[in-house]
Amino acid sequence: MNLTISGHHLEVTPSLREYVLTKLDRVTRHFDQVVDINVLLTVEKQKEKERRQKAEVTVHVKGRDIFVEHSAEDLYAAIDQLMDKLDRQVCRHKDRLQDHHHVSAKRMATSAPGADS
Repeated sequence: MNLTISGHHLEVTPSLREYVLTKLDRVTRHFDQVVDINVLLTVEKQKEKERRQKAEVTVHVKGRDIFVEHSAEDLYAAIDQLMDKLDRQVCRHKDRLQDHHHVSAKRMATSAPGADS
């Protein structure tokens, strides 16, 4: 799994990097077939009063890219909300991959070898 954590108008400190890694552990625990993760942490400087902190992540899994973003006044709060959203989307993707079409017992008995006699 490739992991890239970068910052835009922001220096990614080791404590911030460690915080993102601990939050990503929850996602990788639910779904281990992750190929690539890109995390971008941004400070938007629109006005000094309204400094918005934004976190976005792109998770590349087999057959699909999952993109999530969240903004807040605090970067750690944005990361928390982002990981909650990402966890829900990864669980939904995992449920879609599972085969929910089970063969009934009646059909199994007719298609079993030796059941024709």
